[in-house]
Amino acid sequence: MRAALFAALTAALALIGTQPAQAAAGPYVALGDSYSSGVGARNYYPDSGSCYRSPQSFPVLVAQQLGAPLTFPACSSADIADVLNQLGSLNASTAYVTVSAGGNDAGFAAMVTQCALPWPATCTSQVNNANTFIRDTLPGRLDNLYRQIRTRAPGARVAVAGYPRLFNGEECNALARISPAEQSALNASADLLATTIAGRAAAHGFAYVDVRSAFVGHAVCDDAEWINGLSNPVVDSYHPNVAGHASYAAQVRARLTAG
Repeated sequence: MRAALFAALTAALALIGTQPAQAAAGPYVALGDSYSSGVGARNYYPDSGSCYRSPQSFPVLVAQQLGAPLTFPACSSADIADVLNQLGSLNASTAYVTVSAGGNDAGFAAMVTQCALPWPATCTSQVNNANTFIRDTLPGRLDNLYRQIRTRAPGARVAVAGYPRLFNGEECNALARISPAEQSALNASADLLATTIAGRAAAHGFAYVDVRSAFVGHAVCDDAEWINGLSNPVVDSYHPNVAGHASYAAQVRARLTAG
């Protein structure tokens, strides 16, 4: 009996030894603007310069979780034209792609800056102009970007990262008094941007990562902020903090690995 048990155990161990090792995840390329580069995390690679790439950005976290080699051209302030210049990082072996783009084309930073100016300045015209751009011009730019991503990385899983609503309707910063009405208008523009990006991503067969629900209760002025308010340095303002980027990472990874 002991001999039979030993023989069975030996055979089982031999079978385990011949199982193929789990394959490492394929190459991952993170394209996009400051929401991809990691602005707001307040900790940046010294050699990333004005691109402000952070080791706590969602692409770095996702790559670590997947065990995937990361190419990281995402750069702060990038608009869609700049993201097109990042596409040289893609090729036929690329397995995963993430991209965030469109917010800078719509002028969101300028909108928030204008809304933060003291009375009697208003941001109504900036918001209206941005909404017109999002409806009329942005879809074509996104189509061109997404089409080129698919051409260069034909076999990749692609996830398009959206943007959160920034505000909760409260004023908590004396230096950037964005009124409740202005916050509501900015959030409505964020919703229009999300709907537009989601629609174009779906048209190209890409997954859309809608972070808005996850960020409810974590906006600027909430007790548990995932988005920085007015900050020093200013570049970190109105971007996800470390907790916000971690939330992005969880949602992006789930979409990239969904069956």
